[in-house]
Amino acid sequence: MGAMGVFEAVVRHGGHEQVVFATDARRGLRMIIAVHDTTLGPALGGCRIWSYASEEAALTDVLRLSRAMTLKNSIHGLPLGGGKAVVLADPTRDKTPELLAAIGEAVDRLGGRYITAEDVGTTSDDMRLIRNATAYVAGLPETSGDPSPFTALGVFRGIQACSQSLWGTTQLEGRRVAIQGVGSVGFHLARHLVQAGAQVVVTDIRPEKVRRAVEELGVQAVEPDAIFDVECDVFAPCALGAVLNDETIPRLRAPIVAGSANNQLAEPRHGDLLHERGLLYAPDYVINGGGVINVAEELGPGGYSAQRARAKVERIYDRVLEVIELSRSRNVPTYRAADEIALRRIETARAEGRGARV
Repeated sequence: MGAMGVFEAVVRHGGHEQVVFATDARRGLRMIIAVHDTTLGPALGGCRIWSYASEEAALTDVLRLSRAMTLKNSIHGLPLGGGKAVVLADPTRDKTPELLAAIGEAVDRLGGRYITAEDVGTTSDDMRLIRNATAYVAGLPETSGDPSPFTALGVFRGIQACSQSLWGTTQLEGRRVAIQGVGSVGFHLARHLVQAGAQVVVTDIRPEKVRRAVEELGVQAVEPDAIFDVECDVFAPCALGAVLNDETIPRLRAPIVAGSANNQLAEPRHGDLLHERGLLYAPDYVINGGGVINVAEELGPGGYSAQRARAKVERIYDRVLEVIELSRSRNVPTYRAADEIALRRIETARAEGRGARV
């Protein structure tokens, strides 16, 4: 991709303060770091290691994810901007201590404008190794640790908020929930739902993940493509993004769409399509904010507190209700309502000159 192509992509995805390409042939590093906005503070967002089909696909992913982190951190009241890093590599084969050190050095060269954390293809143990090369890392095992349980808790509370809005109760007993993806977050979400008395149907492209959920939680399972056709009360996308698109939305048989995956809408217009169909969509960066809320606790002046982090994650229930109420009062899709709330906080900070740019 040429320089003009990069500029066009940045403009198309909302404009970014900084996009950095880092390479290290000896250690196998091909990395893109996108700093979207630092009005509210340094850009916090995970480091994703993934076998992208192309450099263009990786750039698109990091630009979309970093913008979503700006909105996510803003709507949850965190003193942080949005950023993201992607590494073009196979995490099962290429992730070595040398590669992680190279990632840390690339992050460190930004001097604190970007703080990294775990994401798809990385773990809290990886963050410990990255910490050897930079101080600008969060999500360490000895502090906040694995964010997945907190992300799942936030999604569960978001589903309860949707239930309250649609059916007048937070009780999920007897409700049927279809979960697409039962990795770390999806599995924890399934556990919450089963404990709440819900009937859970799951799928995953990895058979061992499905087997674990069926054996340990007693859930039902379907083939990956069949999950869109399951008649249920809640469809919960908990895998990778762009799952809500022209092909899948007409197949959905659930009045609520609420899950942990990032960038669920293939394009913004798909949020409009959900709204036109009368489906209640919990915007991804609102409902899946539990992980970053937990990680951000490490960066506060009082140090990490699991109890304080959990209390903040519980408030995702209120954030989702706030978005739904604005959506209904304005008759706009929920994703637009969420954007308005998140961007208003950023614009207010800019207008008052109290942004924390670094």
